[in-house]
Amino acid sequence: MSTIAAATPAQATLGISPKLKLELRPNPERGHADHGWLKTFHTFSFADYWDPKYQQFGALRVINEDRVEKSQGFGTHSHREMEIFSYIVSGELEHKDSMGNLEIMKRGDVQMTSAGTGITHSEYNRNTKEQVHFLQIWVQPHTSRLVPKYFTRHFTDAEKTDTLVEIVAPIEDEGISNEREGSGPTPIHSNVHLRASILSTGKSVTHKFQGTKGYVHLIQTSGYNTGESSGNKIRINGQLELGEGDGSFIHGAKAQEVKIENVGSGKAELLVFDIQ
Repeated sequence: MSTIAAATPAQATLGISPKLKLELRPNPERGHADHGWLKTFHTFSFADYWDPKYQQFGALRVINEDRVEKSQGFGTHSHREMEIFSYIVSGELEHKDSMGNLEIMKRGDVQMTSAGTGITHSEYNRNTKEQVHFLQIWVQPHTSRLVPKYFTRHFTDAEKTDTLVEIVAPIEDEGISNEREGSGPTPIHSNVHLRASILSTGKSVTHKFQGTKGYVHLIQTSGYNTGESSGNKIRINGQLELGEGDGSFIHGAKAQEVKIENVGSGKAELLVFDIQ
């Protein structure tokens, strides 16, 4: 575990929030399993990977970065009392569930299942030529025994380029649609916001946190890698550099601003969680 201290007074004069503390979650220290048909990384304890230091972060319970081989997938299984969403990086992922939903998701799609009192579903790569790469994210709901619901949204690369686009937001927030399909962020029954960006070389984005915690994850878009992070790179508040697969916990985030800049040679795709 590597913790970067809060900004110095000199750094604060450059616009770096003095109260933020950054904690590196390195790519090779994530939980990892290679099942042949599935290659997966776990930011938090999941399945056979368990680490008492990484159980959850606020309501954020799971960030799994998965690659499922062609004509393979997760068979029918059940969930309850969890908000579960998928962020598709590449390839195609079929979702089928007990609510009657059947859909093939592609790059740019965000699919959210509010499991509530209980659902069953399967996730399958029907493509016969390429694997699917996606992030599966679980968030604990703020209300129990909800009626299960299903939502999908789509965000183009152009929408995410060199800006932070809100792709998931609390269902109670103003302007958030409760429709199965629609524009704007995917609704979630939890006090968690998620934003995505595709940063060009030399470009930067800033975000002022609403919640007390944050997490930044740099997606492995350059390829599967279990070792030290490589590929595209970003820097947070001029202090902490992340390579693909790395993440950073952000402590003391409330009302503080973070600056994320691309310091690599290619486009960096990243997620920013804002957690109450």
